[in-house]
Amino acid sequence: MTFLLTMSHKTRLTKKKQKDIAKLRINKLFILAEQKALEDEINYSNRYVKLARKISMKYQTAIPLEFKHKFCKHCYHYLISDKTSRVRIKRGKILIYCSRCNKFTRIPLKNRK
Repeated sequence: MTFLLTMSHKTRLTKKKQKDIAKLRINKLFILAEQKALEDEINYSNRYVKLARKISMKYQTAIPLEFKHKFCKHCYHYLISDKTSRVRIKRGKILIYCSRCNKFTRIPLKNRK
């Protein structure tokens, strides 16, 4: 009986708290991925991107817009201009080519009126 009273109970976090923590971890992982990519340790940066994606899927949070275009949507490879990707502008769109899987992503440019 005393065993049950001394045993600590796990506290449950609310969904909002879980999502806030997940967003903080995703931001931290992308910052670490950028640091490792600049140090030419691409394997670490790719791993951090995969972990951030897993966290965002598990807690159903969106990856922030500033980080969305920094990885390939097909192979989840971290993209750096001139090192792991090519960036071109064609017909009002930004084309980002991944050097690993040879796929590309199109990002529309905003209309200037």
